[in-house]
Amino acid sequence: MTETMNIEDYLAKGGVLTAPGNAPARYRGELMRLMSSFVDSELAGSAGFANAINFAPGIKERIAASRITLEKADHAGRVLEVMADFGTDMARYQAQHQWDARVARDADLGTTRQSGDMRLSVLHYPITGWTDAVVMNVLQGLATDVQMTELTRVSYGPLAEVFRQIAPREKRHAELGLEGLERIVATEAGRREAVKAIAYWRPRVAAGFGMAHSGRFETLKKFGLRHATNEDLLARWQNLTGGHLAALGL
Repeated sequence: MTETMNIEDYLAKGGVLTAPGNAPARYRGELMRLMSSFVDSELAGSAGFANAINFAPGIKERIAASRITLEKADHAGRVLEVMADFGTDMARYQAQHQWDARVARDADLGTTRQSGDMRLSVLHYPITGWTDAVVMNVLQGLATDVQMTELTRVSYGPLAEVFRQIAPREKRHAELGLEGLERIVATEAGRREAVKAIAYWRPRVAAGFGMAHSGRFETLKKFGLRHATNEDLLARWQNLTGGHLAALGL
């Protein structure tokens, strides 16, 4: 008990853990939850963009969608390797869900997660066409960019290092989306489609930031697994998204 409390005090003061054996049970549980959410979201995101490749109107767009599909799967694998250090069976984990499964387009999941599946709720919704895929990638890509400011400084050192390697590629995914969206809105028909897709995806991506005044935040902050509140991260995303969309006249 004394040893555990000392470790928690260490974490609360900005300390970093470097091996599974040093992690208190509660910390371990929260860390595994965080990693599962990321892995499940990346696998589901990769599966969604794999289906979107054939929506692409040209070779450049197909390459961008293929790159996102490949790199998201790679990112999931890198974090899953950290989970394996805690005893996760990697082969079994990868096969536990149908990653391309989606709910009805008009479903409203809010912030809820499906049983046993830790992907963000936005990744349960289907992509219906190229403009839809690009808009979803832009909005969720910018959200991931904001979330990475938290993930790259988590208190478990090996995981933070993996996230620091991943972050630039995730940022590039959003940039590829913005490049694609700029081409789409060059025509009036494309602009109309984009506006419709933004109206659909924006509240669903926002829901991924979680509930305001989350009761778990203080625990995560104490463990060095979170630093900014859900409200702060959401506000950053709203400002970032608003700036990019305004630049495109949306």
